[in-house]
Amino acid sequence: MARSFAHRLFVRDEDGRYLGARWLFLRALGVFHFSVFYSLAFQIRGLLGDRGILPVSQLFPFIASRAGLGRFWLIPSVLWIAPNDRGLAALVVVGLFASLLLVFDVAPRACLVVCGVLFLSFVTAAQDFSSYQSEGMLLEATAAAFVLAPSGLRPGLAPEQPPTRAARLLVVWECFRIYFESGVAKIASGDRSWRDLTAMDHYYQNGPLPTWIGWWAQQLPHGFHAFTAFFTLLVELGLVFGVFFPQRGVRLPVFAMLTALQIGIIATANYCFLNHLVLALGLLLVDDASLAWLTRGRIRLPSPVPRATRPWRVRAAAAWIVLLFYASLAVFAFEGAPEPMSWLAAPANALANLRLANRYGLFARMTNVRYEIEFQGSVDGATWVPYRFKYKPQALDEAPGIYAPYQPRFEWNLWFCAVAEEGVPRSRIDDVADQTCPWVLRTKALLLERSPDVLSLFRDDPFADRPPRYVRAVLWRYWMTDPQTLRATGNYWRRERIALYGDELFDN
Repeated sequence: MARSFAHRLFVRDEDGRYLGARWLFLRALGVFHFSVFYSLAFQIRGLLGDRGILPVSQLFPFIASRAGLGRFWLIPSVLWIAPNDRGLAALVVVGLFASLLLVFDVAPRACLVVCGVLFLSFVTAAQDFSSYQSEGMLLEATAAAFVLAPSGLRPGLAPEQPPTRAARLLVVWECFRIYFESGVAKIASGDRSWRDLTAMDHYYQNGPLPTWIGWWAQQLPHGFHAFTAFFTLLVELGLVFGVFFPQRGVRLPVFAMLTALQIGIIATANYCFLNHLVLALGLLLVDDASLAWLTRGRIRLPSPVPRATRPWRVRAAAAWIVLLFYASLAVFAFEGAPEPMSWLAAPANALANLRLANRYGLFARMTNVRYEIEFQGSVDGATWVPYRFKYKPQALDEAPGIYAPYQPRFEWNLWFCAVAEEGVPRSRIDDVADQTCPWVLRTKALLLERSPDVLSLFRDDPFADRPPRYVRAVLWRYWMTDPQTLRATGNYWRRERIALYGDELFDN
C-alpha cells in the first residue's frame, strides 16, 4: 500500500492532468525572471557597481579576508568569479538570455537552474537591496519548478512527461503558505487595525509605491475598506485551505477568489513581481478539463501518455521534493523552538543561505503614515534643487504610475528607510537617520561626487551644467488629496516637511 501511495505521489498522477497549467506556470516564471534581470540592467551598477552605493568590489574582499573558504557559503554567488562591473553586467546579460529561453520553452530545466543561480547570486550579494520576501518566493518557486518542468530541448506540453502529484503539490504548498502564514502573522502581530477592520483605511496611501488606481481606491468609504480587510483575512485564514481539495467544485471557486484578490492588489500597488508570482502559483489549481471548460472548449489539451522514468531520476526528484517540503514546514513550525527540539529545524537552517525555506508574513503590521526621503543639492547653500525620482511619489501634481513587475530597488528601499522613522521624535530624526540606513549617507556622498552610476538611478541630473557644493536629504510626510483638490489644483498629493534626514554634506 505504501509503495502504491509513493507511486501515485512521485511517479504518476492518475487523477489529475495539469499539462496546460504547468506550461503556463513555467512561461510565467520566465517572465518574472526576465523582469528581475531587466530591472537590474538599469540599476545594478548604481546599486552594487564599483562607483555604486554598496559596491561588491569592496564587500567580497572584506568577506574573503575574514571567512576564508566559508565565504562561498556565506555568499553563494557566481560573482566571486568577478566581483566588479564586468561581473555584474555578465550576470544581467546571461540572466536575460536564460529567462527569455524559458519564456519560449527552450530547455526549461536548464534555464530554471541558470535563472535561479544567477538570481541567488545577486540576492546574496546585494545586502540592503535584497531583503524582501518576494525574493524567497521566486527562489522557492524556481526550485519547485525544476521537478515540475519536463526535460528536453523543446518539450512543449510534454504529454509523455506529465507532472507528478508531488511536484504539483509542492507548488500549491508554497501558494498555501504565502497566504496562510501571512494571515497568521496579521493576527499574531497584535496590530489592532486587522482586528477592528481598519487596516485598509489608509493602505493605498501608505504603501511603498502606489498606483493611480490605488489613488482612486483610497477615496472609497470605510465600508469598502472594512470589507476588503475582512475578505483578506477570510481568504488567508480560511478559504485558502480549499487549494488542497480534489473536487473541482471547491478548487475552481477558490482559484477565482485568489485570482481576484491578486488582481486587485496588482492594480492598486506596485509590489514588483510578488503578486504576479502568487497569482501564477494558483494556476496549478486548474487541471486540463477545467481549462477546457473555462475556455468553452477553445483549448483542448492532449491526454497524458506517460513514458517510463529511470528509477534514479524518480528517487532524486522525490528526495528534492521531500527536502523542500520539510524545510519549508520546519521554518514555520520549529524556528525558535526550545533547544531539545531545535534539531527539527536543521534542514531549514541548512537551506537558509540558499533562500529556499522562508517564512512569510505580508502586511503583519500596517503602516500608519507615508514618509518620503528626498535628496536635494545646492550650489550656494541657499537654493536647493531636488533630485527627481523615476517612480516614487515626489511631484505633487504627478499621478502615481503602474510599472510592476519592474522593481526600482533604490526607491523601494528608501520607503523602508523612511518608514523606520515612524514614531521617532522630530528633534531626533536628523541624529539617528544615518544609523538607520547608512547607505543613504553614502548616496549623498556619491551625489556630491557626481557618480554617473548613482545619478542614473534618478530621472535626470539637475546639476548637469554646474556641480553642487552641498547635498542633503529631507524627510517629508505625504498624504493623498481628494477629487475636489485634484480638480482645483491638479495635485494628487500634499506634503509637509518633517526634518533633515541625516547630515548635510558639502564640498570643501
